[in-house]
Amino acid sequence: MADLKPTVVFLHGFLESSEIWNDFLRDFPAEYRTLCPDLPGYGPNATPPTDYSLEAAAEYVQHYLADREAHRVLLVGHSMGGFVALAFAEKYPGQVAGLCLFHSSASAEKEEDHERHQRNRDFLEQHGVVAYAEEFLKPQFSPSHRESMTNQVALLQHIAAAVPLEIALGSLDALSRRPERYDVLRKATYPVLFIAGKDDKAVPLEKTHEESLLADHSTVVWLANVGHVGFLERPADTRRAIEGFAKLIFQL
Repeated sequence: MADLKPTVVFLHGFLESSEIWNDFLRDFPAEYRTLCPDLPGYGPNATPPTDYSLEAAAEYVQHYLADREAHRVLLVGHSMGGFVALAFAEKYPGQVAGLCLFHSSASAEKEEDHERHQRNRDFLEQHGVVAYAEEFLKPQFSPSHRESMTNQVALLQHIAAAVPLEIALGSLDALSRRPERYDVLRKATYPVLFIAGKDDKAVPLEKTHEESLLADHSTVVWLANVGHVGFLERPADTRRAIEGFAKLIFQL
């Protein structure tokens, strides 16, 4: 029999897995059902997908939810997971009770980002995922946390190191091809929450501010001394924001 609790779905980002949510959800209120799928190609025993696109990942999430009889959910997407959540909301809007873009955006990749992505791709091909994780994940933290949060940095690096090179390259290409999805925000009939780190170089504050104005009902949580990984840098505050958002949506 289906669990009748309101469902919150957490989608991980690039070179992550559902493991990033383990500590974050340890004290999440019991009145919610939390689901944390590994996106295609990620997690233990994963097989490479035939389609790396964000749209294919969204379809995978839909099947994952259908198998668990979750029909109307709050989607929380970190970074790439936010792009997947937007693709899901575009195709299955009736299943979305709310949307949280956790250090994420509805924009397409800009021209100036193409060179950076190509550099990242070249680095991955030449040096592998482990070296990439050691080089590129620490800067995702705010400068104020990079030296003090060595355990959290190591956790992300450990999770990333388990991602096969094929998956990393396929995901990177999918991210570079993502379309703009501003219309998903404009047409949203549900509330939208943005969680933004003031030191996030991947999703600048200006972008979050502009996109927050597109939705009819949006809230932004601005976090000082936070980069791109608020679930590790400010877990209590970000969890509290999502809990409050879920309470608003499900009227608990």
